[in-house]
Amino acid sequence: MAPPVARAAAQVAAPGAGLPLWPLAALAGLLPLVATLLAWGLSVRLELVPACNPFIDGCTSISRAARHDLPNHLFRALMLPAATLQGLVWLLAALWLRQAIGPRPGLLAMAALGGTAAVALVLYATFLGTEGATYRLLRQYGTVAYFGFTCLCMLLLGQGVQALARQGAGPALPTALVRAHVLLACTLVLLGVANAIVAATLSAEWKGRIENVTEWWGALIFVLCFWALAAMWWRGRVRLGWAASQHGQAPLAR
Repeated sequence: MAPPVARAAAQVAAPGAGLPLWPLAALAGLLPLVATLLAWGLSVRLELVPACNPFIDGCTSISRAARHDLPNHLFRALMLPAATLQGLVWLLAALWLRQAIGPRPGLLAMAALGGTAAVALVLYATFLGTEGATYRLLRQYGTVAYFGFTCLCMLLLGQGVQALARQGAGPALPTALVRAHVLLACTLVLLGVANAIVAATLSAEWKGRIENVTEWWGALIFVLCFWALAAMWWRGRVRLGWAASQHGQAPLAR
């Protein structure tokens, strides 16, 4: 009889020894916020975009604010690692919920959609500031895929944490945080629907302004979503570690 073979497996559990996950989610929201506000502030200072409140006036898009000169370089330098972090956070969130509430199709979809959204953000940030049809195509694909798939991830995460709260699994999952995340996800969906309805009835100029306002508020909601997840992981002391599992009579090379 061959002795049991100890195999290491990634495990997300709460609480336990290992790497705390909340800083990853916090940085996944913080880096895009800093990148966007820094690019916008510098662009206003350099007179590359109008001096206004983009959350209200819609005078510029995030892309335009981060498209030229130093703002572009700083934006890309921060957004590329942010995209990697966001993809990793969605994967870890899916693993966390899978271990807490069991396998569900939505969790697998969340991991895949989160990874695709991260790739779309990488493409968008990489080619931001270039010219030509390729840039326009990648910008359109990047923004639509990133915003759309991240929104779906938020909805799937909201569904998962609601199920987790109902089961009472884990040491602490405050109801306020769960409701806050669900509210953010629903607000984002309503924002998109309102944008589509209102923009269809207005002139081209106002349609552009409404799209810009929606983009800025949508990006802010993404930041708050990652921070809500970070707060849940912090309160629940969720960590990433390695767990050894025993497999009797398993071959040594496997």
